[in-house]
Amino acid sequence: MTANVSEGEASALAAVDEEAIVRLLRELLSVPSVTGSAAESELQHILARHLERLDLDVDLWSMNLPELRAHPRFPGGEAPRTEAWGLVGGTRQQGDGPTLVLQGHVDVVPPGDLAQWEGDPFRPRVGSDTVHGRGACDMKAGVVAILAALAAIRGAGAKLRGQVAAHFVVSEEDGGLGAFGTLERGHTGDACIITEPTGGALMTANAGALTFRIEVPGRATHGSTRYAGMSAIDAYLPIHHALTRLEARRNTGPDPLMAAYPIPYPLSVGTVRAGDWASSVPDLLVAEGRLGVRLGEDPAQSRTELEACVAEACADDPWLRSHPATVTWPGGRFASGRLPAGHPLAALVGDAHADVAGGPRPPERGAPYGSDLRLYSGAGIPTLQYGPGDVRLAHGPQEQVRVSEIVTVTRALVLATLRAVGTQ
Repeated sequence: MTANVSEGEASALAAVDEEAIVRLLRELLSVPSVTGSAAESELQHILARHLERLDLDVDLWSMNLPELRAHPRFPGGEAPRTEAWGLVGGTRQQGDGPTLVLQGHVDVVPPGDLAQWEGDPFRPRVGSDTVHGRGACDMKAGVVAILAALAAIRGAGAKLRGQVAAHFVVSEEDGGLGAFGTLERGHTGDACIITEPTGGALMTANAGALTFRIEVPGRATHGSTRYAGMSAIDAYLPIHHALTRLEARRNTGPDPLMAAYPIPYPLSVGTVRAGDWASSVPDLLVAEGRLGVRLGEDPAQSRTELEACVAEACADDPWLRSHPATVTWPGGRFASGRLPAGHPLAALVGDAHADVAGGPRPPERGAPYGSDLRLYSGAGIPTLQYGPGDVRLAHGPQEQVRVSEIVTVTRALVLATLRAVGTQ
């Protein structure tokens, strides 16, 4: 810790409870809050009780899904759902200071192949400085850091001049319905810190991502006379090669915030489905994937480029020329987002990290994935991401987070919050 920390700040830092952090993380990881599941809603109610224990004003509401889905700016979604709960807990305004939002999502992706896990993915395993489990990194550790920072500020008796609001949201993994609904309800702020896993860096920008579906027709026949038909698998191959070339073109000269990544804006085909019988030539192939959206790029331009790429591949192929593939855009729609250059929020959070870690400010980077950052920045709220965990471990069977990193982030959030809203 540096000498820049005031007596009041030191008191709040001393109130950060590492044992409570581990207990809370284990509790949250034990709830299998997969996007769209009943457990996702259950976790929102559990977190509401934690916010109430902190003596915050709590708004827990059932979102009007038909109304949100009909909104022209609805960000899309992939997981089927019949309900979504919003949750905001805020301190009471005691002065004329600004409002800082601390935001985290409660949903997690499915665990995948259980055989690749060491034990139950929703039964957390605690090591000497690590906690393993689905959601440990992405991003229940970040949710815990928010609650632990608020608990430390309250425990130290700090009197805030402004207001702090915790936004806990659902459905981040499949589009951002939770954040969108929270903002539409009128919950806003002067700045926002999203505690996504950043590995100690400040993520001041996010690339976007769009989900595409390509349907490629074939002509079915018996496998023994395949020459009389046309395999949709074979028909798809020139399109796949064209997509590879499109990815290369779209990744030339990236923004400096994205230059450290080997592929700043990946184009990835995630699923390919074709055929319904082993001895039949498949008459349809459906490929789905994600298209990276460049910083500052209109998502409509991204869609146009991919659609043109597929159309050109079809025009150059004898079969596809008369049987063209079709492109549609299901699922989540993540635009890019960015903290305005030179905005003081980056220095505020960077200095807070440096003051608790005893080193330099962390570097500023862009993230190659979509997140809720673009919804908050799009609503006029300056936003960055700073949180515990290595995103490379997210969504995989080795997902884990270091407890010491959660503690560091919690302490930095304490300083950043006190400095952002001011004290009396």
